[in-house]
Amino acid sequence: MTNRLPENPSLDHLKNEAKQLLRGVRAGEIRALATAGGWYPGELSELRLAGAQLVVARKYGFTSWPRLRAHLAMVGEFARRPHEVGPAADAATEFLRLACLTYHAPPNTEAAARLPAAHPRTGDASVWTMAAVGDAAGMARAVAADPASARAHGGPFGWEPLLYLTSSRVTQADAVGTARVLLAAGADPNAGYLPEGMAPPFTALAGALGGGELGQPPHPRDLELARVLLEAGADANDGQALYNRGLLGDDTGYLELLLEFGLGRGDGGPWRARLGQVQDTPARMLNNTVLTTALRGQAGRMRCLLAHGAPADATSDGHPSYGRTALELALLGGHTEVARLLTDAGASGTLGGLDAVEAAIMRGDRERLERLMSRDRTLVRRLLTKRRDLLIKAAEYGRVPAVRLARALGFDVNARLPSTALHKAARAGHLPTVRALLELGADRSLRDHDYDATPLEWARSAGQAEVAELLSR
Repeated sequence: MTNRLPENPSLDHLKNEAKQLLRGVRAGEIRALATAGGWYPGELSELRLAGAQLVVARKYGFTSWPRLRAHLAMVGEFARRPHEVGPAADAATEFLRLACLTYHAPPNTEAAARLPAAHPRTGDASVWTMAAVGDAAGMARAVAADPASARAHGGPFGWEPLLYLTSSRVTQADAVGTARVLLAAGADPNAGYLPEGMAPPFTALAGALGGGELGQPPHPRDLELARVLLEAGADANDGQALYNRGLLGDDTGYLELLLEFGLGRGDGGPWRARLGQVQDTPARMLNNTVLTTALRGQAGRMRCLLAHGAPADATSDGHPSYGRTALELALLGGHTEVARLLTDAGASGTLGGLDAVEAAIMRGDRERLERLMSRDRTLVRRLLTKRRDLLIKAAEYGRVPAVRLARALGFDVNARLPSTALHKAARAGHLPTVRALLELGADRSLRDHDYDATPLEWARSAGQAEVAELLSR
């Protein structure tokens, strides 16, 4: 199995990796010999630096060192780190920094909105600020005077205007009209960047649809704006857009739109051409969307996918679901409606052992759990060891009976893996689950290991006002 390239991949770093590998092979180091033996086609006794570079390239999924070098050159062109950009003295630059999504923290739209009042020329300072405020008339004048400005990179994040437009969350005069002006002037409907140099790209389409780990709000005219981009040639096989929006609720509008414009079909567009095997194929994206929808128990989206011919028997090759089918994932999560939809569509899958016990807990099915336990008294002990995140998963899905049952079986209500059950329930806005967790002893002061934030801070960042009010008492 190939490895993913590290964040911000460097050619110098990979050259050093090849040199270290060569030294390790010559010194007889077991790890170096195992790595080289898995990828080098010749005798290891004949390994030279070029061969070690070939091993490194193949280890990361590239057929040759020149292909890896070409990939890194492309990454250097498209890599951006918007979350590392600090405050700016220039009002227009600071306005853009505050107004736009970066998917690492919510945009500070209130602070952004105050800047134009203090600095009246902020909105028309550049094509990037005009895009952010949706100034269609101003943009039309700007691109008529300089057509190349429609694709110019600039502003605090080094983005094209279209990215500032779709990522902006301040009030815009005419976002759709501005998008049409830019696209007519030659803006790239597939404009995007690689965060930390990593795939998948964050595109203009992903910016319009919002979502993500912190529940970033979609653009107020998200579907209309997305349709304009897709009609202009944006590729519907957008892995980041699918992931980000897939975390929000069970709406189907965005999914219907992507399916209409070719999700699961075609060649994957310019980003697939740039990224090659690093980017999933369209078929794999559709397959993984079915699996993820089953995993999350999103019945509305599953109906939509199946109605458009998505594979009910999707398998988890390349998906982080441990070799299970879509039906097995639905059963494992206790998502009975999704499981029925998949079964009716001809899907297959069965659960046994620990999977069957977890499924019973997630359904809150105490009788089934007791029958399974009566056959094998070691099941719960093994479950506590091997499925430590079960209570956290139950909280994330808002399954109060499952949370209570898991707690009664001995699961730690304050386990951090890397966040707690209370963090997950708070971000999802499951008020009854939050109440149940607090009743069961959940510690609201604990900070997660990823963001060093409390459940209250998670609730606030996700816009879950009721949960935030409860946790702040």
